[in-house]
Amino acid sequence: MEAQAQGLLETEPLQGRDGDAVGSADFSSMLSEEEKEELKAELIQLEDEITTLRQVLSAKERHLVEIKQKLGMNLMNELKQNFSRSWHDMQTTTAYKKTHETLSHAGQKATAAFNNVGTAISKKFGDMRNSSTFKSFEERVETTVASLKTKVGGTNHGGGSFEEVLNSTAHASSQNASAGSRQTKDEELQC
Repeated sequence: MEAQAQGLLETEPLQGRDGDAVGSADFSSMLSEEEKEELKAELIQLEDEITTLRQVLSAKERHLVEIKQKLGMNLMNELKQNFSRSWHDMQTTTAYKKTHETLSHAGQKATAAFNNVGTAISKKFGDMRNSSTFKSFEERVETTVASLKTKVGGTNHGGGSFEEVLNSTAHASSQNASAGSRQTKDEELQC
């Protein structure tokens, strides 16, 4: 911060453009020797005051840094505060509010659209399940499962619903898998 403040203040007496403007006019011929001496004395006094003010400013900046350190205020905290302040300022702008409103409205419309699509898909699946093609497929699967059960040794010839057939097939399949693993273990023990 000290470097920033010193960057804003010129460290040299009037020079550059200001010096050029003053230097291009020749006032020395219009001034008496006494006036020249007074102006030189005033110039020296102003330069001394500027030097003193710079020293005071530098001391105050050091004191400011010490106080901030004692309060636990460091550069990171200042950056966080500045960011929070900037974020808050940005959120209060009209452009942000309009954009937020528009995106919120678009999000609500997208949610409604997805809900409608989900409802339509569920309805189509329901319709499909009630269709004659699906019922024909369901009957074929039930018939196939019933014949497999008969061949494997099952006693249930009633058929049942599609879900019952699938569940019983899955159960029979898992029993066959566990029976196969038991046989393998028994065979390993016999060796």
